[in-house]
Amino acid sequence: MRTLSTRARMAVVGVAVVVLAGAGGWYAVRAADRSGATGSGSGAVTLAAGQWLVFRSTVDGPSYGHLAEVPESSPRSGRAFTADRCARAYAAAGSGVCLRPSTENPGGYEIALLGPDAAARRAIPMNGIPSRARVSASGRMVSWTTFVAGDSYTGTSQFSTRSGILDTTADVLAGTLETFTLTMNGRPYEATDLNYWGVTFTRDDNHFYATAGTGGKRYLVEGDFARRTFRTLRENVECPSLSPDGTRIAYKKRVSSDPTQPWRFAVLDLATMRETLLAEPRSVDDQPAWLDSHTVMYGVRRDARHADVWAVPADGTGRPGLLIPDAESPAALSP
Repeated sequence: MRTLSTRARMAVVGVAVVVLAGAGGWYAVRAADRSGATGSGSGAVTLAAGQWLVFRSTVDGPSYGHLAEVPESSPRSGRAFTADRCARAYAAAGSGVCLRPSTENPGGYEIALLGPDAAARRAIPMNGIPSRARVSASGRMVSWTTFVAGDSYTGTSQFSTRSGILDTTADVLAGTLETFTLTMNGRPYEATDLNYWGVTFTRDDNHFYATAGTGGKRYLVEGDFARRTFRTLRENVECPSLSPDGTRIAYKKRVSSDPTQPWRFAVLDLATMRETLLAEPRSVDDQPAWLDSHTVMYGVRRDARHADVWAVPADGTGRPGLLIPDAESPAALSP
């Protein structure tokens, strides 16, 4: 399991409290101001493939924390909302996942599987505090990562992470990826502190990438769901996100021991293993997502309750620009 620093543990607790309580730059043309950007929404949310962006809204009011949607062509226009309040969310090809407060266990959370109309079709109990969520490009595979406490090697006051995957077609559940076998540098590897987080799927709905943490290091690993195996590919890759064409991974790279500025976003070319730092200078704690084949988007927190979605070119050029105000956990539904 990945252990967190005191500062990170405080941030996790803050997120839990928030959930329970309820523009310039290169992107200026596409993200031009529209009336009703933060007002009440109308219309129905669809998770079917199309020119839409879905996200968790952080606008204060009755829609705070709800899953929302805007047209990709006008991301600051009036937004439509669902009835679900999510701590984390993602969607693709008519399927969605919403990590939300449990309807059966007050104070707990559950994994809500959403259909094309964004309504919950099924709910699975979840252990821990929501951290990451992903859906494969086909909509078949769903993953989640949570913060948990109580692992013997971390101490009772520390948090670590746990991830799972569900094949919604075959109804096969891997409740924790720690049951998978890891090969590191060509040799089997086992350790009591080994765990995984930040899943991203390939288009074959069997292979996927994730982060493995052990011995104070973080590795990009490739997983095989059917075989229940992992193999390491590269060190210092965290929260990977596979590009739409399957050739690159956007991720967090640890660049400093300063706990206030530990990360930079980067993109890795899987064929050459060439790494490119992106033009976002801030240290952002998020699993990035791809707006399109040329653009990476991500949530940046303004305070404990509010965040904005920003975007930056994936080739290291340009500069970041505000995409969706009062939003986080974005997903593009482009076909």
